[in-house]
Amino acid sequence: MLLFVSKQKASECLNLSGSTLKKYRLNGEWIEGIHWVRLNSRCVRYNLELIQDWFHNRTNPSAHLRAIETYQASLLSNQRKARKRNS
Repeated sequence: MLLFVSKQKASECLNLSGSTLKKYRLNGEWIEGIHWVRLNSRCVRYNLELIQDWFHNRTNPSAHLRAIETYQASLLSNQRKARKRNS
């Protein structure tokens, strides 16, 4: 299950400072809406699983792209509706 976590939780789990998280976010290494989301002007949440995958696949961007595609396909908005079958 994919969870978006606070800066504090992401820093703790990834062993990175808040300023490093911000650097990756602002320099475009992480994609808004994929790796992180802004809830309001003061609140950012991080997709911990995708960021961990990004670290593991930094030298293999195509592998990380597959993880992004899998994440996007798992969103409810991308699920196909079940069709009713006539009995």
